Amino acid sequence: MRVVIAEDNALLREGLVLLLGSAGHEVVGVAETGPEVLPALLEHRPDVAVVDVRMPPDFRDEGLRAALEARRTLPGLPVLVLSQYVEESYAAELIGGGASGVGYLLKDRIGRVDAFLDALERVASGGTALDPEVVTELLARRRDDPVGTLTPRELEVLTLMAEGRDNATIAARMVVTERAVSKHIGNVFAKLDLPRSDSGHRRVLAVLTYLNRRR
Repeated sequence: MRVVIAEDNALLREGLVLLLGSAGHEVVGVAETGPEVLPALLEHRPDVAVVDVRMPPDFRDEGLRAALEARRTLPGLPVLVLSQYVEESYAAELIGGGASGVGYLLKDRIGRVDAFLDALERVASGGTALDPEVVTELLARRRDDPVGTLTPRELEVLTLMAEGRDNATIAARMVVTERAVSKHIGNVFAKLDLPRSDSGHRRVLAVLTYLNRRR
């Protein structure tokens, strides 16, 4: 894959370059400040971008803003956003721009190399990768929504779905059959009154649409 990295921390940036190179990917461009992000993405048009939320000069949301603008200019550009903390507004804005090919991970997840590379590849292929802690935060802050009607098992399925997991992976994580997972998923859709679609990412898109609802 061709990757653009937007990260101001030199140590982390170079570590990502080495990590991705050793995994067989090509880093075609890097950005060290917010204003450099959009030009780099438009110039290289990568298969996926890895973007820090907060970058110089102001360390607010420069990286995220540039990524969102790039996705408007290049519809469907896969973006994996990195953040030091769970910041609900940033996650919601990224998801709200279109759930296909997006990811939001906490930076400490990079240390889990296999999980990070798996998330990157899922995003690049048009899937979704939400950090488990981000999903937990989003769900916890919406207890007054219909999610409160879900059973613990259904809530667990919903969380894994939002992370972008398929039925087989969910079944293995929960130590149940895929048939049981399918039943739980059906119950989740029914209780949350989520629309059905023929999209290849029907379940993830629906779950993210729900998670992005304003209070």
